Amino acid sequence: MIRFISTLLALTLPLCFAATHSLIAQPATGLSTDDEQAGDLWNFEDNDPWGFEEDEEDIETWETLLQDQAPDLLLFAGFASLTMVSFLRKSVWLKYLTLVIAVAYMGFQKSQLISVTNIYSLLTGNMPVFRYSMAWYLFFVFTVVTTVFWGRLYCGRVCAFGALTQLMDRILPARLRLEIPPWLEERAASIKYGLLVVTLLYFLVTADIPAYRYVEPFWMFTMRGSTAMWTGLAVLLISTVFVRNLYCRFLCPVGATLGLLSKLTIFRIKRWSECSTCKLCEKTCEWGAIRGPEIIMTECVRCDDCERLYADTTRCPHWLILARQKLSQARSALISNPATIGDTSEAEH
Repeated sequence: MIRFISTLLALTLPLCFAATHSLIAQPATGLSTDDEQAGDLWNFEDNDPWGFEEDEEDIETWETLLQDQAPDLLLFAGFASLTMVSFLRKSVWLKYLTLVIAVAYMGFQKSQLISVTNIYSLLTGNMPVFRYSMAWYLFFVFTVVTTVFWGRLYCGRVCAFGALTQLMDRILPARLRLEIPPWLEERAASIKYGLLVVTLLYFLVTADIPAYRYVEPFWMFTMRGSTAMWTGLAVLLISTVFVRNLYCRFLCPVGATLGLLSKLTIFRIKRWSECSTCKLCEKTCEWGAIRGPEIIMTECVRCDDCERLYADTTRCPHWLILARQKLSQARSALISNPATIGDTSEAEH
């Protein structure tokens, strides 16, 4: 019986499939006008009987896109505001609060940093789609605008890796650091420009974008890397213990790019006439950006150290010299006209 049923199915199923296929392939006949119109609507009207395309268009309106990206936009706007307040007020504790938030938020939470790959995308016109990347474009514009106005503010406060090395510099004992001779520092600073050119040429020739991980350590905030990459990162961080801000000063292609852009900086750091002989700010600068009376804007990250010293009336020689001049003038006036002492006393009584 089972063999009979199997044989019967084997003979009848192909016939059924063939008949069904022929019915489907035949044009519809004997349909009323209303049936034909209904069939036309079903088969041909936008090829979307369930309205999926309309729903998708409704979802991707600017209003819904803004709503979806509003948290990222507001969080970055808040961080950018803190960055500017800490910079403009020259507040030390606000600066280090900004650095901590940069590591936690821009680094580990967002893993969003300006990369050499973004520079390559800008050169090739292959930028992210704006409507889906509004927070990133806000970040990018903030970086460019602040660089044009004040210099490498991004490197000094926003970059998570730079913030991490600056915090390391404050936590680790100062006796471990090695001071690089000025002549060597000046030559080593050009290495990052060579790395920028070589990396961009490599991208243009090979389009091997993932290779950026061997030039930039920013991948560390995603906690994903090969054994070789983690080993290289360990060597870099250990070296940073002895040479402060090693990567940012000598090896960062993004820092090189922003350094070139900072040649357009509008609001530069003020200098006094005494700066041509005074070495106080030059010795204080942790980035090697001060050479005699000149501030090298391509290397300056607007860390505020020299600007706070510049405004300190108890330490900056400019203000001390002015105070001595005023005191000397007052003494000279008293010596030349001693009667003014009695007049002054009577006026006070």
